[in-house]
Amino acid sequence: MVGFESSLQQLLDWVASLPSILVWFFFAFSNLTENVFPPWPGDTVNAFGGFLLAKGSIGFWGLATSTLVGNLAGAWIMYSFGHRLLNWLKHKTFPFKADLYDEEAIQKTLAWFSRNSVVVVIFSRFSAGIRFFVSIIAGIVEMNSLLFFACFTLGVSVWCGILIGAGFYLGKHWELVLEFLTVYNQIITGLLIVALLGFLYLKYGKKSRDSKVIGSKRDPE
Repeated sequence: MVGFESSLQQLLDWVASLPSILVWFFFAFSNLTENVFPPWPGDTVNAFGGFLLAKGSIGFWGLATSTLVGNLAGAWIMYSFGHRLLNWLKHKTFPFKADLYDEEAIQKTLAWFSRNSVVVVIFSRFSAGIRFFVSIIAGIVEMNSLLFFACFTLGVSVWCGILIGAGFYLGKHWELVLEFLTVYNQIITGLLIVALLGFLYLKYGKKSRDSKVIGSKRDPE
């Protein structure tokens, strides 16, 4: 992990020495990558962007447009992928499909998403792991593309604005943002794990209880 952080710091130092047009492409590429590959530290890069903005290495509109363009391009890739994914799952045969593909559960999840899509898409931008899946699901349910990208743009503007603003005002101490992100991501991960365990308990626990009830009814007195 230390080696990765050192390599990332070297990369960011190198980016700071580039002409502004190349800096623009770097931030666009970084935000695109984060949407299709969540482990990429896009939030860290955006906070660093605030520092470069304070230094004058990139202008406000340059940073804003590169961040937005990269995010929207990445979201479009995952949205398009989701648009094709469900049909592929339905018609393709693969190992453990019977265990992994539950049509009823999938339809319930998609129906819930359709009812809450606006709120989910807006707030998904506040976590890389969540936004990755939300963009795919939005494509699966064929959420109106204009509405999807409008909601996504709003979420991007708020979250990235917070990170860039923090990096700008902290200046050379922008790395303090990373401490906040570490705690923040740990909390989000913990909540997701709890939610997943709760979902699995409700789903499989109910099936187990129903099976026991059916079995007891069949037993002769």
